[in-house]
Amino acid sequence: MDHCDECGFRYSEVPAAELPARLAAAGPRFAAILSAVTQPRRRPAPAVWSPLEYACHVRDVLIVQRDRLELALAADHPVFVPMGRDERAVLEAYNSQEMHLVLAALTGAAHRLARAFSALTPHEWERTGVYNWPTVEARDLLWLGRHTLHEVEHHLMDLRR
Repeated sequence: MDHCDECGFRYSEVPAAELPARLAAAGPRFAAILSAVTQPRRRPAPAVWSPLEYACHVRDVLIVQRDRLELALAADHPVFVPMGRDERAVLEAYNSQEMHLVLAALTGAAHRLARAFSALTPHEWERTGVYNWPTVEARDLLWLGRHTLHEVEHHLMDLRR
């Protein structure tokens, strides 16, 4: 996967050096959009998440991806367990959480992940883990960072729809 047809994100256009700053900006970018939302719990359609649910999802993606980064640094070729995105939304009652707490946690998670990526050595960017999407295959940490940024960008687009 190098390109998202839906949002236009191109993985290869994001150099490793840009990842930390772009990830760290996720919190303020989500806050800016969500501050204008009058009904953050309203789903635009039954199968489409609410703005609050998208924010919760991105917060959790940032947390899970940091865990995966740490696992790839600690173990050779680990298998990354799927995060259970849909199950997590239900189990953690995304749509009943408090927006200000979600945004604070999203911002903190983005900064922690950005710091983790900024601390990588050139060799560490090449470490791999087995990712299950879009196909099961070994992915390096550069791809993991780019994919995480794609999640941020894609869901910011979802909020603007």
